[in-house]
Amino acid sequence: MSRLPWILCLVIAVARPSCSAELLTAPLKDLQVDPAAIAGAEALIAEQIRQQEIAGVSVCVLRKGRIAHMKAYGYRDALSKLPAKVDDIVRIYSMSKPIVSVAAMQLWERGHFRLDDPISDWIPEYADHMVRISDGPRQRQVREDRPVTIRHVLTHTSGLTLNVAGAGLSEADRRWVTNDGEPFATLGERVARAAKIPGAFHPGDHWQYGASTDYVAVLVEKISGMSIDAFLKERIFEPLGMLDTFYNVPRDKVDRVAAVYRPNDDFRAELSRAPAFQEPTTYFRGTAGLSSTAADYFRFAQMVANGGEFDGVRLLGRMTVDLMISNNIGTGKDVYIRGPGYGFGLGFGVLLDPTQSFDTLSPGSYGWGGAFGTLYWADPVEDLIGLMFIQLSGHGPLNIRQRFTNVVTQAVVDSVADQRPTVQGYAIPR
Repeated sequence: MSRLPWILCLVIAVARPSCSAELLTAPLKDLQVDPAAIAGAEALIAEQIRQQEIAGVSVCVLRKGRIAHMKAYGYRDALSKLPAKVDDIVRIYSMSKPIVSVAAMQLWERGHFRLDDPISDWIPEYADHMVRISDGPRQRQVREDRPVTIRHVLTHTSGLTLNVAGAGLSEADRRWVTNDGEPFATLGERVARAAKIPGAFHPGDHWQYGASTDYVAVLVEKISGMSIDAFLKERIFEPLGMLDTFYNVPRDKVDRVAAVYRPNDDFRAELSRAPAFQEPTTYFRGTAGLSSTAADYFRFAQMVANGGEFDGVRLLGRMTVDLMISNNIGTGKDVYIRGPGYGFGLGFGVLLDPTQSFDTLSPGSYGWGGAFGTLYWADPVEDLIGLMFIQLSGHGPLNIRQRFTNVVTQAVVDSVADQRPTVQGYAIPR
């Protein structure tokens, strides 16, 4: 793989994202954000670029509903020496999940379903679904103790998977479920066939990261009669002014797509995937698949933080947001993707105990991240939002996201903890 022609100076590029009149950049002193701490965050990023851990990054910090800091650093494409910008288009992978979950809750608000309705009401293949359980050294299949519900797929407690590995299927069933190795035209077709795969556990018994939000996407399609691609565009992206967020990046915007990198054996970033036009797909996943920009995603993040409204456009009710950012999975379930101290809401990880967490955020903070290092979190107690957009697979050992979070949170000078947050998850009895 080609080594990158690194320039060991910090390249900073600031695009001019179209911000609403209500959400303009404000002076740090007005937002009670310490400039020295922001400078510390910049120094951290500069060192990461100097050490070649990352090629480039876009960050956005919002406080009290205003942009405190939005900049891009390094390169969108280091080989071509193209500087990063805050409107660079990146693959956000699992940061698609909160967006798709909001889409489902928009339909819930209109009375189309109850959270504890079975998914088989819309995906009938899942009626009388089976799960696999251990019986000593063997596994056997039994009928579910309870049906998989919409709440289960929103909270990753469904036990469902699209993966046939270890499922104990016959050869005929395996070929059917996998379409005999041929690509599926739509996610809905694949999900329907995957009903032959037994669940990993009885619904609700455990938390398991996987395909659950794919089922949420299919439910949105079934209930609305629209593809999830069209639904998100009409009901979320266009109302919020998110004009650079897509499943299929248009050909005329490919020149703004960021290259993807991976760590080599010395943990230095090397090119993994150069920007290139991808032929449009009709296979729209709920777990991943969207591309977006920091300049777009902050609009979604601020909408949630505002209780479902942004720039005069309301997408959700405040009480709906409160429910979504509440822990919906009880206790004793390990949200291992986020680490200790976390529960899970309806599409969002929820911080329950900061003393156990890697993140210095307040209890009730929420958000999620993506496979290539993108990060979104919001602290409603301190009225603070952090976004980081990088494109680095295998970033985990570098702890880039945790370091960014911990540096940014120390920028808060005052406290609004004595005021009721705009949104707040419900206290769930232990």
